[in-house]
Amino acid sequence: MWIITGATGFIGSALVWELNSHGIEDLILSDHISPEQRPGLLVKRKYREFILANDLLEQLRGRHDIQGVFHMGACSTTTETDEDYLRRNNLEYSQSVFTYCRERQIPLIYASSGAVYGNGENGFDDARDPIDYKPLNLYGWSKLKMDIWALQQNLTPPRWYGLRFFNVYGPNEYHKGDMASVVYKAFLQVKESGKLRLFKSHVPEYKDGEQLRDFVYVKDIVRWMREMMFTESIPSGIYNMGFGKARTWLDLATGVFGSLKMPLSIDWIPIPLNIRHQYQYFTEAKIDRLLQHGLSAPQWPVDTGVKDYVTLHLNQKDPYL
Repeated sequence: MWIITGATGFIGSALVWELNSHGIEDLILSDHISPEQRPGLLVKRKYREFILANDLLEQLRGRHDIQGVFHMGACSTTTETDEDYLRRNNLEYSQSVFTYCRERQIPLIYASSGAVYGNGENGFDDARDPIDYKPLNLYGWSKLKMDIWALQQNLTPPRWYGLRFFNVYGPNEYHKGDMASVVYKAFLQVKESGKLRLFKSHVPEYKDGEQLRDFVYVKDIVRWMREMMFTESIPSGIYNMGFGKARTWLDLATGVFGSLKMPLSIDWIPIPLNIRHQYQYFTEAKIDRLLQHGLSAPQWPVDTGVKDYVTLHLNQKDPYL
């Protein structure tokens, strides 16, 4: 039996799809949000039971059939300002799951974030000491604190992996609101108005639309997670989850317009003053460690990832995996 927390979230529900696609249905799913509250995410999926997050660890105490945990349940709102809320959800709950896996000696994968790297002045290297990094927001700090804590533990699960997700996009993100990817927001804007609003550049080093991000398709992410859980030779530790090659916002926009067979039309808007000091002009995951330990190479560059997302999901009657 395998546990997936955050199962009614974006990456968690996509992971259920990935595991089901490989015949894995012995799943216990958990989240603060029930499947009935987000009905599209899991309606086509197969699993054994769903347990609300606040009840999960207590209900699992007497069980001896758990083989591993995918811990995707956390606050994913990068603009969250309630430090106590982030501490409880992103640090303390994750520590409890880590301890559960250590006590039962079962493998653990948990969600970290590329937000730990801050403005990128010290690079994006998952092998570097995490104390070198300074996140730009409280969300990033909550993830960094968990990574530091995990690396400091002398007693650990037999295998554990903290995954630093970069700019993940893809099907099943539709409930995320402001936190949804620009691909999804762009699709909605272009379908409605034929135009897309993108942030201008406010630094001379980058022209408008040439800001760079490491965009990674969720289908790459969940494949890697499955590979990690079922490959015992991969050393424990922190791993970047990105495509490994930064692309521009214009590349992304071109992919959306092209997939809809519409001409490129962009309105450039200023970055709001309240987030301008936190805005990143470049992110690029260093994924050498991921690849050197035998995980598959990224399969979805922006060009094909956006086309797959738009044509096979967003532009269909049923957009869900």
